[in-house]
Amino acid sequence: MKRKIVLAYSGGLDTTVIIPWLKENYDCEIVAVCVDVGQEADWKTIKQRALDTGAASCHIADVKKEYVEDFVWPALKGGAVYEDKYLLGTSTARPLIAKVLVEWARKEGASAIAHGATGKGNDQVRFDLGILAFAPDIEIIAPWRTWDLKSREDEIAYLEKRGIPVPMKKSDSYSRDDNLWHMSHEGLELEDPANEPSLDRMLKMTVSPEKAPDKAEYVEVEFEKGLPVAVNGKKMHGVELIYALNKIGGAHGVGVVDLVENRVVGMKSRGVYETPGGAILYYAHAELEHLCLDRQTYSFKQGVSQKLAEVIYGGLWFTPLRDALSAFVDVTQKTVTGKVRMKLYKGSIAAAGVSSPYSLYNTSIASFETGELYNHADSKGFIRLYGLPILVRALMEQGLGKKSGLHGGDEAKSDGVAG
Repeated sequence: MKRKIVLAYSGGLDTTVIIPWLKENYDCEIVAVCVDVGQEADWKTIKQRALDTGAASCHIADVKKEYVEDFVWPALKGGAVYEDKYLLGTSTARPLIAKVLVEWARKEGASAIAHGATGKGNDQVRFDLGILAFAPDIEIIAPWRTWDLKSREDEIAYLEKRGIPVPMKKSDSYSRDDNLWHMSHEGLELEDPANEPSLDRMLKMTVSPEKAPDKAEYVEVEFEKGLPVAVNGKKMHGVELIYALNKIGGAHGVGVVDLVENRVVGMKSRGVYETPGGAILYYAHAELEHLCLDRQTYSFKQGVSQKLAEVIYGGLWFTPLRDALSAFVDVTQKTVTGKVRMKLYKGSIAAAGVSSPYSLYNTSIASFETGELYNHADSKGFIRLYGLPILVRALMEQGLGKKSGLHGGDEAKSDGVAG
């Protein structure tokens, strides 16, 4: 009886090549699994392509709801942004895909799981660690780490030699990944950081800022305990809400970033990311936190946000550290409830008002007019105590005199030290 291999199948160039390659190099039956996290895909055509190229079966797993609720929302609440720009679209989806692959491998009795991540990319780390977390006994096959093909051109030639239709145009051979949260683009002119990205040719979810409307649009997002629940007054579940904001944000060219990033494997890479709805949500969520979190909590959460982004980016979703970071974040979100209004205009997002029943902004205290809760005279004693270390140091330096050199420059010169 032939062994079974579950393949993470997308119907793109890599996985189209992998099916015949696996059949040529392993005595196996291939079970193709397509994990639907909201990517634009004709699943009927993709399923037929898998079967036509040699898969024994092909299954579609719709996990959009789970993706949003269990992966996107924790990243959003955490304010996780990798290297100040990347909203972790691919990074949040890969752990879930790995989990689904293991579920299908168990169901099918497969002894191995294959994926199309390259030996230079981050996704191999995310897939491998995700699979390892649930199935340390299952073999992982990553053809890019072992086969003789070196480029996308080699892959195209491989398919053409075998008479297999190439699932892409040679002139549009960006390496892309998409889901309902984002779309990434790599390759072609992006491989030289000195080149400007060809946005009009590249973008799929958004328009370039130049092609956005000349009139601004206002959008309001409502949050409950850190989670978005409504857009412009209309209650929506997570998947519907993201699609709605993608449409609004995409029309105004927001959420496009060009990033040279540090990959997990040590090299730098360049990508252009489209996250129109996500950019709006991250902006709104941050505005609400500014209103609802106290100074110390907000300051500490900034460090947690950075660490959470690094953990997610590095494929460490299913770890105690990620659980602990998210647990802290969840506590901070208890009061992050309210409404945020924003203005979208030619690629930009601007705040246009924020309100919350848990607002820590107190007009009586913050107003320039003296209120009952704040006495200006109190500040003198506060500043005296707050600056006590500065006072003590100044008195010490004054007592030692100028020859101590503590202030550098002129004092040192007077002793003939410099000149």
